Amino acid sequence: MTLLQQISLYSMAFFYIGGGVNHFIKPKFYLSIMPAFLPWHILLNQVSGIAEIVLGIGLFFKPTRMISAYLIIAMLISFFLVHISHLFNPPKMAEGKYWVLVLRIPLQFVLIYWAWSVRNY
Repeated sequence: MTLLQQISLYSMAFFYIGGGVNHFIKPKFYLSIMPAFLPWHILLNQVSGIAEIVLGIGLFFKPTRMISAYLIIAMLISFFLVHISHLFNPPKMAEGKYWVLVLRIPLQFVLIYWAWSVRNY
């Protein structure tokens, strides 16, 4: 693995671990952006936080790297549901920042590609 690949892999791992931990540090933020049509907001926040932590850790180890990357891709695809719903029903925290909601859609594709690229490192 090249140095650039290592940096990419470890950055992604820490990105998801940090994001997952943040679900527990700042749950009100995540709960405030969950669409009303999703049930069990608190449980979904906790499960997604744990998933991000576990999958981020899984990226560190060669035997679990590929499955972790594929599950991160699946998780990112599932997040489209929330991001697209926000385009039609923006959360209060996004008032005056509609461009952020729009920008998240192409960003998801970048994150999916990033996960795809680290799967075989």
